[in-house]
Amino acid sequence: MSESFPRLSARTRRFTLGVPRGFTISPDGSRVVFLRTRTGTDPVTCLWELDTDNHVERLVVDPRALDADEGDLPPEERARRERSREQAGGVVAYSTDAGVTTAAFALAGGLYVTQLASGATRRLDVPGAVIDPRLSPDGRNVAYVCEGSLRVQDLVSGEDRALATPEAPTVTYGLAEFIAAEEMDRMRGHWWSPGGDALLVERADEAPVRTWYVSDPANPDRPATAQRYPAAGTPNAVTELFVLGLDGSRVAVPFADEYLTTAAWDSHALSIVTMPRGQKALRLFEVDPATGASTLVREDTDPAWVDVVTGVPAHLDDGSLVWVASADGGNRLFVGDRAVTPPTLQVRAVLDVDHDSVLFSASGDPTEIQLWTWDGHSLLPVSTRSGVFSGRMAGGVGVLTEQSLDAEGVSTTVVRRDGVAIPIPSVAERPGLDLRVSLGRSGRRELATAVVLPSWYEPGSGRLPVLMDPYGGPHAQRVLNRRGGYLESQWFAEQGFAVVVADGRGTPGRGPEFERAVLNDLATPVLEDQIDALQGVAQQYPDDLDLGRVAIRGWSFGGYLAALAVLRRPDVFHAAVAGAPVTDWRLYDTCYTERYLGHPDEQPDVYDKSSLFGDAAKLERPLLLVHGLADDNVVAAHTLRLSSALLAAGRQHSVLPLSGVTHMTPQEVVAENLLLLQVDFLKRALGD
Repeated sequence: MSESFPRLSARTRRFTLGVPRGFTISPDGSRVVFLRTRTGTDPVTCLWELDTDNHVERLVVDPRALDADEGDLPPEERARRERSREQAGGVVAYSTDAGVTTAAFALAGGLYVTQLASGATRRLDVPGAVIDPRLSPDGRNVAYVCEGSLRVQDLVSGEDRALATPEAPTVTYGLAEFIAAEEMDRMRGHWWSPGGDALLVERADEAPVRTWYVSDPANPDRPATAQRYPAAGTPNAVTELFVLGLDGSRVAVPFADEYLTTAAWDSHALSIVTMPRGQKALRLFEVDPATGASTLVREDTDPAWVDVVTGVPAHLDDGSLVWVASADGGNRLFVGDRAVTPPTLQVRAVLDVDHDSVLFSASGDPTEIQLWTWDGHSLLPVSTRSGVFSGRMAGGVGVLTEQSLDAEGVSTTVVRRDGVAIPIPSVAERPGLDLRVSLGRSGRRELATAVVLPSWYEPGSGRLPVLMDPYGGPHAQRVLNRRGGYLESQWFAEQGFAVVVADGRGTPGRGPEFERAVLNDLATPVLEDQIDALQGVAQQYPDDLDLGRVAIRGWSFGGYLAALAVLRRPDVFHAAVAGAPVTDWRLYDTCYTERYLGHPDEQPDVYDKSSLFGDAAKLERPLLLVHGLADDNVVAAHTLRLSSALLAAGRQHSVLPLSGVTHMTPQEVVAENLLLLQVDFLKRALGD
């Protein structure tokens, strides 16, 4: 008998195992290095290389052959994986030299270096557990973080030394602080100079950050884990920058803003990008590495907030700045001072700069993410079919990943300079679901909406109970033209629901005005839009949806939205499952929360309006709260405090605590049974 979908989804980490990722193209385009597990159920990630001349794929590093035990990862590495939502093990990240001849990676706290041509791998002698190793461009040295120190080892002589050592237990050198990793997509804290003779290094001091304690009630013999968590309105870590030379020199790089959003060091400039705590300005500086003096190159401002975009700053061969900013109602690509994309094309990220060409992702239709290039003269589409695309580009060679509703899984193709296409196979498992997904627009605002019906359902044969299945918050979309985004929704549909997924105001892909509609109110617009989408879909499917039986489920922001729905609109929503919900935004982190709601001391009414606590007495519908007790992102206090408020108001509800589970719920048994328990709860709650 074949495995059930919940079990298979759990074993395959939601069908992500076996999918190629983490691509690096050699400068001449002759080789592509990438990560992939051996099978769709194998959680151990290996390092591979594809020869683009003879189309031969070769296994370079299999962690099992290195006899590394990942059962005792250093806490900093566990935190890094949690921030990056990494669900696999093995070689989950690597760096290369500029010529892509050598790779370095951390495995079970050890430091390894591989010669890509031969596959010869050696473990280096280091004084402790290693985090984030990065090779110098010339391949002679590898920098890494160990016990808070930024260290460098010479790969020829074997000399290993600390360039910077923490002055206190709260200090680290070379690591991104919590806020940068969780909210700004900056996963690194050190950058090599192009010549390999110095590094730009972040010093982070968490001493000002308040300490929270995350305990495991299921194991009272274990002490609580102390965690520095910068909740809204409280102090952040203090970040500083230094240029550290291999000759022992140390040059401070002062900056005035609260946040370092990113840095880059190429042959044209050492660049840093900073943002004040209010997040209404983004400032790009060029730094003189010899003196640390900074020159302001560009400043973007917005009365609501500025967006941090990945992949910039970058430079063309002639030194022209590549940048992304909001202008004329759109998120636009700038080369130099000129916007080279129209405001109707929403630029998502810059993926690569190859000499004079820029590869970037963008959306015209918010359900599509397409690839484009700017070649110095004109815009050229790279992807030509409907779907969701990403990619890399170097040496005139491209790597394209494609997802769509028309094909299962992720397709990866290497395109050579002569146009020859070479597939990189995925070995991901097949979900075994017959998807029945319709994309469209619904409601007064023509919201992007997906309707997922059971594969066995005959239109007009009887009204189905409705399950709204949103995320609904900033920075994330559910309604995209890709099958992988609807697997769980389809499984819920097979249990007898008409599932509706809608992206309301605040979600990306439709431009700055649509995203900024949630300023000072994370509750009202997002809830209104779920109702608007539901009513619009009901008009399109008048004989198929039972609006007398409407449930809603979600995780993280989606969990917040689900609880919000039954508390404030019980006339529309009749049951909810709220997973890891934010219930009071004062308990969530500074950067995310203050971007949308400001400082809680300055706008307490705004926080009260978006909190769930004031609505506790209104609950009259079945509500299941689910939370991992080891969650260090949305801590369990959110659910526990809401539960206390509901109890004080005499409102019946259910709480499912998950011992030892983080925000990702990676454990197989937990992930599988969570789906089964949700279906059972929803069916009972709706009287089915």
